[in-house]
Amino acid sequence: MYFFKPISDEVRLSQIIFNKHKKTMKLILGSIFACIAAILQAAGGFIPGMGYIISPLATAPILLCSILFIPFGVKSYFMTIMLLLILQPTELIVFPFTTGLLGLGIGASFSFFRKRLSVIATGTILLMLGIMSLIFIFHFPILGPAVSDSFSFLTTIWIFLFAFLYSWLWVEISLIIFRRIKMIII
Repeated sequence: MYFFKPISDEVRLSQIIFNKHKKTMKLILGSIFACIAAILQAAGGFIPGMGYIISPLATAPILLCSILFIPFGVKSYFMTIMLLLILQPTELIVFPFTTGLLGLGIGASFSFFRKRLSVIATGTILLMLGIMSLIFIFHFPILGPAVSDSFSFLTTIWIFLFAFLYSWLWVEISLIIFRRIKMIII
């Protein structure tokens, strides 16, 4: 079955090769990924309408950095948060709980799990927890005014389905992107 197929061994081989690079190279690459993620996430506030299509792409740089080396993925995640504090503080609550957390979770799960379903499930759980935290704990209307900030099983099911499909999409996108740019990075 498709979900139980192992993910590409190219990811593991690339991690081994990437770990042979000097720490300076890793820091520079992590910083570049953080800058790209911050610019993409901030686009939601700078470009009305079109920016909301661009800002979900902020997941990709954090995800790719986390695939290569988890500690630098975490550093890129926090650097992006600091850059958003300067560039676009309104996006600061969205990134750490949604796009950034999803990228960090999926990227790190490539190191721990071999099956596609495990990687997707990790992303789903983290994204679902992030969205639910924003809605039910912080009362931030991340899904718009149509979704109540009081707990509901129906809302939770819809969030789960959305998180699963979105995480699955990002796992497939990340594998495609990784195969295309691995020669540049490694």
